[in-house]
Amino acid sequence: MKKISLAWQIFIGLALGIIVGAVFYGNPHVASYLQPIGDIFIRLIKMIVVPIVISSLIVGVAGVGDMKSLGKLGGKTLLYFEIITTIAIVVGLLFANVFQPGAGVDKSKLTKTDINSYVSTAEQTESHSMIDTVVNIVPTNIIQSIANGEMLPIIFFSVMFGLGVAAIGEKGIPIVNFFRGTADAMFYVTNQIMKLAPFGVFALIGVTVSKFGVTSLIPLGKLVLVVYGAMFFFILVVLGLTAKIAGFNIIHLIKYLKDELILGYTTASSETVLPKIMEKMEKLGCPKSITSFVIPTGYSFNLDGSTLYQAIAALFIAQMYGIHMSIGHQITLVLVLMLTSKGIAGVPGVSFVVLLATLGSVGIPVEGLAFIAGIDRILDMARTCVNIVGNSLAAIVITKWEGHKLKKYKEQKAA
Repeated sequence: MKKISLAWQIFIGLALGIIVGAVFYGNPHVASYLQPIGDIFIRLIKMIVVPIVISSLIVGVAGVGDMKSLGKLGGKTLLYFEIITTIAIVVGLLFANVFQPGAGVDKSKLTKTDINSYVSTAEQTESHSMIDTVVNIVPTNIIQSIANGEMLPIIFFSVMFGLGVAAIGEKGIPIVNFFRGTADAMFYVTNQIMKLAPFGVFALIGVTVSKFGVTSLIPLGKLVLVVYGAMFFFILVVLGLTAKIAGFNIIHLIKYLKDELILGYTTASSETVLPKIMEKMEKLGCPKSITSFVIPTGYSFNLDGSTLYQAIAALFIAQMYGIHMSIGHQITLVLVLMLTSKGIAGVPGVSFVVLLATLGSVGIPVEGLAFIAGIDRILDMARTCVNIVGNSLAAIVITKWEGHKLKKYKEQKAA
C-alpha cells in the first residue's frame, strides 16, 4: 500500500474536523471531548520549542564566533523586519480604506464577546514602556525565562553563551558537540510529534467549527473577506516581490511549506511549526547561524500577518462607529502600531492586546473589539499563515544578503 503523506493526513484531519464540527454545531460536549486532544498536541509542540531554539542558537552562534559578524547579522535582520512589518501596516490601511469593511455595519445585529482577559493583559503591558521592554530582554534568571517561555531573554542568553563557547576555542568543542547532539535529538522528537498532527488538527478545527459555525461569519463577512484578501495580496505581491529580489519564487516557498501552513492555519499558532520551519530552512541551504537567530527573533519582531490585521481591525471599528480617520490620524496609527506591535510581542492574544493598547491613543473606542472577538479565531488562522511565510522568507532574504547560496526548489524537492 502506498503511504499517505503527512500533508494529506493533516488535510483529511482538517476535513473530518470541519464535518464533525458542523454536524454537532452548538453542542457544548464536542469541545469537552475534542479540546483535550488539541491541547495535548499544542503542549507537545511547546515542550520542544525552547530546547530547539537554545541548542540551535548556541551551535549557530558558536559557528560564527565573531561579535562583529553577529552584530551585522542582527542589524540586517531587525532592519528587514521593520521595513516589512511597516509595509504590512500600510497594506492593511490601504485595504480598509478601499473596501470599507466597517461601513454600514449594524452593531445591533452583532454579538458582543467578553474581552476582559485581553483588557487585563493590556493594562499590564501598557504599564511597561518601550525602554522596559528593551531592559527585559536581558534575563536576571535564565531558568525562570525558560520556564515562562520568554523568547527574547532566551535568545539573548543563547547568543551570549554561544559567543562565550566560541571564545574559549578548543575547550568549547565538547560543549558545541553536546548542543549539536541535543538539537539533532530534538528534531527527531519533533518528527515523532508531527505524526500526531492530523489528530491535533482534527480536534482543534472541530472545536472551532462547533463553536462558531458558518452563521457567526455572516454579519462580519465583509471584514473576513477583506482580511483574507489583504493576506493573499500581501503574500503574493509584497512577499512575492521580496522573494523575487532575493532570487526565490514565493509559490515554490508556499509549496515547500504546505504541511506547516496547513498545520499553522488549523491550530492558529505559528509556534506549532517553529521547529519544522527551522529544520526545513536549513535543508534549503540557510546556515544554522541564520535560521537559529532570524526565525525565533521573527516570532517577536516580524509578525506581518498580525500587524496587517491590526491595521484593518482598527479602521473597521472606526468605520463601524462612523469615525472619520484623516490621513494624519492614520499616519499616527501607523507609528503607534510600529511601536506597540514590537513592545508587547510574545503576549498571549497579542493582536487583541496590541489593539487595546493602540485604539484609545488614536481616538477609536476599544469597546468595538468586543464585536469582532467572536470571530478572532477565524481571522487568527489567516494571519498565522502570513506570519509563517514571512518568517521563512526572512531567513531566505538574510541568507542571500549574507552572500550564501540556496538550493533550488526542484533540487530540494528531489532530495
